[in-house]
Amino acid sequence: MPREQLEKTGVTVRDAGPGDAVSGVRPSWVVLPETVEEVSSVLRACTEHDLAVVPVGGGTKLHWGRPPERCDVLLDLCCLNEVLEHAAGDLVVRTQAGVTMGALAAALAEKGQELALDAAPEATVGGTLATATAGPRAFRHGTARDLLIGITVVLADGTVARSGGKVVKNVAGYDLGKLFTGSYGTLGVIAEATFRLHPLPAESRWVVAEVEPSRLREVAAALAASQTEPSAVEIDRPGPEGPVTLAVLVEGTAAEPRALALREITGGGEVMGEPPSWWGVIPQDEVLVEVRFLPSALDGVLDAAREAGFRLRGSPVSGRLHLTPAGDAGAGTLARLRERTGRMTVLATQREDVDRWGEVGALPLMRRVKERFDPGRTLSPGRFLGGI
Repeated sequence: MPREQLEKTGVTVRDAGPGDAVSGVRPSWVVLPETVEEVSSVLRACTEHDLAVVPVGGGTKLHWGRPPERCDVLLDLCCLNEVLEHAAGDLVVRTQAGVTMGALAAALAEKGQELALDAAPEATVGGTLATATAGPRAFRHGTARDLLIGITVVLADGTVARSGGKVVKNVAGYDLGKLFTGSYGTLGVIAEATFRLHPLPAESRWVVAEVEPSRLREVAAALAASQTEPSAVEIDRPGPEGPVTLAVLVEGTAAEPRALALREITGGGEVMGEPPSWWGVIPQDEVLVEVRFLPSALDGVLDAAREAGFRLRGSPVSGRLHLTPAGDAGAGTLARLRERTGRMTVLATQREDVDRWGEVGALPLMRRVKERFDPGRTLSPGRFLGGI
C-alpha cells in the first residue's frame, strides 16, 4: 500500500483533511519531513509508486496557480524550520525552506540585519521563492531572485541538487535559484536557501498623500528620479473610482528631512513613522490579477482597471500592480483587461474558463525544462501554465 511505503521512509505521515486541499483538490496523505534527506526519501518513494506531490510551506499562496491535476501527497515543510547559518560579517544567511519570514526577520534583527523582501510574516522562505513574491522595496533592493545566492533543491527522483554558495560573488555551476524561483513547486522541492542581506536602516519614514490619477505618472516618475533615493513607492486605490493613495518610503540617515523633500514632490501629505495599514499587503480575494508594465504605461493600466471595475495596489515605479474586482469578474472581463494591460497573470481564480497567463512564447522551452527535471510529472502536475 502507498501509505505503508511512505511510512517506511521514517517520516511522519497523517491522513489529509478538508483543510489540506490545494485549490479544491484534496490529497490522501500529508507528510512532514524534518531533514533534506527525509524529503529525498519521500520523493523517491512517491516516484516509485506514481504518487503526485504538492509541496506546501505556510499555505498563504497555495490557492495561486491552477489546481493540480492530482494530489496524492501534500509535502508539508513546516518542520524544516531552522536558520542554519548567519554570517553577519558577510551579510549572508542560510536557512531551511520552512522558516517563516517573520521568524527569519526576528533572528536577523538581533544582529541589526534584514532580508529586504517584505513578505508576509506567516509566509515561508520556500513559498516566497516558489511564488516569486516581490514586496514594495523590490524597487531599491531587488526581488527574491536578486537576493538569492544559493539554493538546495530535491528533485522528483530524490536527487539533492545544490547551486550557488555562501558568498555573494560565487557563480559556480548552473543558477538553479533563478530557475526555481517562481516555479510553483513544479520542478523540485526547495529545501534550503542562502540570501544576501542588508543592514537594518537607522530610520524609516513614509510620506502618505492622496494623488489624482491624472497626476500619478508624473509624480511617480519624479519620485523614482529623485536624489533622495526612496526605497519604495506604492499606491492603493480601494475602489475603481476616486483618488489614489500614494505612500513613499525613505530609509537610512536623515530620513525625516528627506521625507519632507519628497512631500513637496507629492504635493502635500503626511510624514509618518509607520506605514499605512495596506503597505506591502497582497490582497486576499477569490480573483487576484498581477499586471507588469513599463512605468511609462501607468496611465493606460489605471484606466483599464477603472473601466473593468478593479481595485488596485502595488508599485507604479517598479511596474507591478495587484488588481482585485469590485464586482463580478468573468472570463470576458479578464480577457478585455489583458488586452488593455498586456502582461497580465491571473494568480488566483476558481473559474476554469479563465486564461491565466495569456500567450507565452517560451512555453515550449518551459515544457522541455519540466521534462528534464520531472519526467514522470510527480511534482505539482498541472499547477503552472500550459499544464506544466
